[in-house]
Amino acid sequence: MEYSFKYRIKDATTKKHLARHAVACNQVWNYCCSVQREAEKRWKAGGNVKWPTMFDLFKLCTGSTELLNLNSNTVNRICRQFVSSRNKISRCPKWRTSFGPKRSLGWFPFIDQDVRVNDAFLTYRKRHYRFWKDRDLGGKFNCGCFTQDARGRWYVVFQCQVTETLPTGTGQIGIDLGLRTLATCSDGVKIPALRHYRRYQKKLAIAQRARKKKRVRAIHAKIRNSRRNHLHEWSNKLTRSHELIVVGNVSSAKLAKTNMAKSVLDASWGILKSQLHYKASRHGARFIEVNECWTTQTCSSCKARSGPKGNTGRGIRHWTCSSCGVFHDRDINAAINILNVGLACQPPVGGIFGLS
Repeated sequence: MEYSFKYRIKDATTKKHLARHAVACNQVWNYCCSVQREAEKRWKAGGNVKWPTMFDLFKLCTGSTELLNLNSNTVNRICRQFVSSRNKISRCPKWRTSFGPKRSLGWFPFIDQDVRVNDAFLTYRKRHYRFWKDRDLGGKFNCGCFTQDARGRWYVVFQCQVTETLPTGTGQIGIDLGLRTLATCSDGVKIPALRHYRRYQKKLAIAQRARKKKRVRAIHAKIRNSRRNHLHEWSNKLTRSHELIVVGNVSSAKLAKTNMAKSVLDASWGILKSQLHYKASRHGARFIEVNECWTTQTCSSCKARSGPKGNTGRGIRHWTCSSCGVFHDRDINAAINILNVGLACQPPVGGIFGLS
């Protein structure tokens, strides 16, 4: 299993050197963009090649390392990432801007041969960078990168091969994602929705009207950090105590196009599911994402579809089944049905299944 370990760079005096490397990486990226667009023009005019391959970009960038003060492996990793991004979106990626108010965040990759790590020190091109080592690396790293956030802080990320398997619980749980509560579990536990953006919305508006850009970035960072901390706490609890985790396939991307967009994005269902996925694989648990269609309307006791229906039934949080007379909490009943759907399949340990 491959995991990323992220540490913040400690030296304030090295930011200018990291920024210089980031500008050089942007030049390589933009050169790949220009080669890509020129190839597309020739293809439209009757040429044979529409997309240059990764090896074509390697050859074109040969000899630029001394001029840009980068390692050759760094240049090759940039070309590899460009091709991967291009193939993923099926078009030429955007240019990376190095200066100005709309500049791109700094980034440049490396491999294990380019750097030397000694405790909390990292050496790249004969320059030492200190970082806060709050935890040890989980294994030998193969590659990594330097990244910058919106506040100008630099981080180093190592991608390590981890073979350690953490202890697995014995429980089985279904999770129904929502807005009033972030998630409702089949055992009755409800994860509260803290609405992090809503809490800082007034302060953010004041800072934006005053055009205090640094203050705006700091508030956004506070929102992001508090949200991720809340999600990490609950995802750790769920993965440590359950061997089977079943989640509904609610799409935050689709709901983000409705009038509930702000609340959906503030809930961050996608981040929660991503955390449950990779943490379950490390704990040796099973994570399944199933189709949650009819789970709200179906009675978990007699399987009759007697629950609240349509837009008029959205406000009904408790209901009684007309067939068997069982009283249901709307979200807990949906979570139980989601668990029952997940129990119908037997995926391999650490696997993820999308069921329809």
